[in-house]
Amino acid sequence: MKPNSVEIIVDNTSDVEVSVDEDVVADIAELLQDNENARFALIEVVFVDEDEIVKINTEHLQHDYVTDIITFHYHEENEPIEGTLFCCAPRIAEQAAEFDAEPETEFVRIVIHGMLHLCGYEDSTPDDKNRMTELENTYLKLLHYL
Repeated sequence: MKPNSVEIIVDNTSDVEVSVDEDVVADIAELLQDNENARFALIEVVFVDEDEIVKINTEHLQHDYVTDIITFHYHEENEPIEGTLFCCAPRIAEQAAEFDAEPETEFVRIVIHGMLHLCGYEDSTPDDKNRMTELENTYLKLLHYL
């Protein structure tokens, strides 16, 4: 599957300006398809506010707190990847300041993180988290954000 045949939807329902658009997501999808043996069919990225991410987190994961991203996948094993990334725009902007990172870079990092989850990566252990951070940095460099 070629990256341009991936259906990509980006929506921002938050009040925070977000620099991630369909072209950025397509670039990430192309890199992951080339390097992670992934095949994407549908990627939806929705930027939400803190109230909405807490609502999603509580309803689906029974966690009553703000998080930067929640990833849902809809595909079965060995099928093209389909999923939705709910990204908390205010939280991501705060993280950029906390990490002394460019906001655009932090937004792209979070989208890469969610798409890595769609590819099967987990971050439930310190080793898993470190591996994902390494991959995020690799892809940020390849996309010229680092």
